[in-house]
Amino acid sequence: MIAQAITRTVAKPVVDVIAPALKDFLQKESAGGITLIVAAALALVIANSPFASSYFAMLDVPVVAGIGSGVIDKPLLLWINDGLMAVFFFLVGLEVKREALEGQLNSWDKASLPVMAAIGGMALPAIIFLAINSGSPENLGGWAIPAATDIAFALGILMLLGPRVPVALKALLLAIAVIDDIGAITIIALFYTAETDIGMLIGAGVTLLVLAAFGRAKVASSVPYVLLSVVLWVFVLKSGVHATLAGVAAAMCVPLVAKDERPLERMEHALHPWVAFLVIPIFGFANAGVSLSGVGLDTLFSPLPLGIAAGLVIGKQLGIVGFAWAAVKVGFARLPEGTSWRQIHALSMLAAIGFTMSLFIGNLAYADPAQVDAVKIGVLSGSLVAALAGYLMLRATLPEPVSEEAREA
Repeated sequence: MIAQAITRTVAKPVVDVIAPALKDFLQKESAGGITLIVAAALALVIANSPFASSYFAMLDVPVVAGIGSGVIDKPLLLWINDGLMAVFFFLVGLEVKREALEGQLNSWDKASLPVMAAIGGMALPAIIFLAINSGSPENLGGWAIPAATDIAFALGILMLLGPRVPVALKALLLAIAVIDDIGAITIIALFYTAETDIGMLIGAGVTLLVLAAFGRAKVASSVPYVLLSVVLWVFVLKSGVHATLAGVAAAMCVPLVAKDERPLERMEHALHPWVAFLVIPIFGFANAGVSLSGVGLDTLFSPLPLGIAAGLVIGKQLGIVGFAWAAVKVGFARLPEGTSWRQIHALSMLAAIGFTMSLFIGNLAYADPAQVDAVKIGVLSGSLVAALAGYLMLRATLPEPVSEEAREA
């Protein structure tokens, strides 16, 4: 009886409740995924054209900002990766908090399957990467690269199949990706943090306490959260902890409900178009450019890119399907209504598209430009295989689209 109570799900009512909000999210996220694909492809073309030198020189242009002695001097690429991506992480933080409070992750009944699937989808790719790179100790720091899922890219491919895709399957992919993001954020905080400046860290802590006080007081205006988030970002950047984590920490302070308003959702909806159509495409354009001159099978099958590609394509399948199957088998979870194991398998392949977060972690893991280029090759090749295979697999498992004549009949 206890096991039955644990495994009892409310898949149909859950889908009915979240469908309107989910539809709006998916429309923005999937369209942003298509934009990201175009931006990444453009970067790859330019990086292998006569304009390559101008492209790379542009990313190295120094950009200086500050007041008095408080100056931040970084090349444009790092402003994008440390600054612009903090906005992306702020949005991720808002999404995680909303899902945890009233979405797909607010109860074990809803979260059990995606939690188990996401754990497997992070662990197995890392294990495969470490196995392939066991003889290359200089590469081992990149173990987390294939553990990531690019939700915008994956949803962009998923939405190409239109209304044939069950809402429950879309919701499951979203939930897995959100948990994946939580895992990636934790990994960055624990394993990719440099030496810390205690003074700056104290300043960040005080700023975060002020932000939390505004949230606890249920302040509905977005202004104090935005201004204090910028201050927090500067302190975190100067502290040695990766600056993008400031975005996540600040987002956790925004209240879900305040004075008959919903500031968290308001900020989430306001940011989504900017992140989907500006922040992520700019990141993709700045980070996907890699020269393919001299790249052959020996390059593709060298340990670093092979470990990433195999971790994504093979590890995600084994991890997501294997852990999900085990969870269902022992009674911790059940498949969402209207889905099948073949569809879950196809979804695991889409989850192997690791573009944005994988490239981001790769930039944190390695300082050697040759290794960073190898990361790009591994991520691009693995994600391309996953996108094509995932689309074809899912198309084969879904019901045929209903014709207009059949609908009218």
